[in-house]
Amino acid sequence: MLVLDQAAVTDLLDPEALIDALPSAMVSLSQGAVSLPPRIGVQVEDHQGLLAAMPVYLPAMGLLVCKLVSVYPGNGARGLDTHNASIQVFDAVTGLPVALMDGRAITAERTAAGSALATRLLARENSTVMAILGTGVQAETHLRLVSTVRTIREIRIFGRSSGKARALMKRFVGQGAVINVVSSVEAAVSGADVVNVCTHASEPILCSEWLSPGVHINSVGLNPAGRELAGTLVASSSVYIEYRDAALGPGLAGSNDLLWPIRDGLMTANDIVGEIGEVISGTVPARQVEEEVTLYKSVGVGVQDAVAAGMVLDAARAAGQGVDLNF
Repeated sequence: MLVLDQAAVTDLLDPEALIDALPSAMVSLSQGAVSLPPRIGVQVEDHQGLLAAMPVYLPAMGLLVCKLVSVYPGNGARGLDTHNASIQVFDAVTGLPVALMDGRAITAERTAAGSALATRLLARENSTVMAILGTGVQAETHLRLVSTVRTIREIRIFGRSSGKARALMKRFVGQGAVINVVSSVEAAVSGADVVNVCTHASEPILCSEWLSPGVHINSVGLNPAGRELAGTLVASSSVYIEYRDAALGPGLAGSNDLLWPIRDGLMTANDIVGEIGEVISGTVPARQVEEEVTLYKSVGVGVQDAVAAGMVLDAARAAGQGVDLNF
């Protein structure tokens, strides 16, 4: 079995190529051609964390993969990653394990690649101003990848820690867009064409009254005890998701950003426009008018991990990287 650590995975994964590799997998998912059970896991309530398992079989690509991921929002204050994961790849014909790889980089990059794909499909073509809410790993990958699918000329960053926001800004200064750290969420999103919400917020931080008509929003935050979007914002937007069973599932599977507005009577599940795979296949519409507010709410699905892991494994074999172990 080939073992790949975080450094190897980071070196081997091409995030921009991943954006282009995701569409066919998302279509397969929406067409029911993927075996993807609801995410299961345990809540570690005394430490405000969770551990989830995400198995998937993607026949079209011959990928049989399982990810174990932990989410500990409090790790940020400890100087540790909030998301930690490992991914195991199996031979789809025999079921034998063929690779074990670090999943942190894959989780970060595939999430941002999913948002970049959604932005390519849903944001206005003339989008030039982007906001980043958050300063962690997802904020960094979203800044880097989402900006590749539109001609972004201005980026505004807001985070609870101005120091972390400035550090994020400095890593990207001089790479084509004017980047500024701002003092409030409102200052970040006012007049923005694309807004990326990448937080562990327990209370909503983004409200509809701060947004301009026609904005596209990517929301990827996960907090089992809360949400990052105001319910009225979600209800008034054209909502797109990866997969209904994942976004609206019970327990750890679903998103409070969607489930709570439905619970509160602000919207119904039928108000969700559709899945990204359905947009790609043309079975549901993308943006209809310039003034429409579109929202992509991501919970992360195993097909994205599987595609990324398959790319990493192929690249590792071609480059002769990794440690081959016998169990």
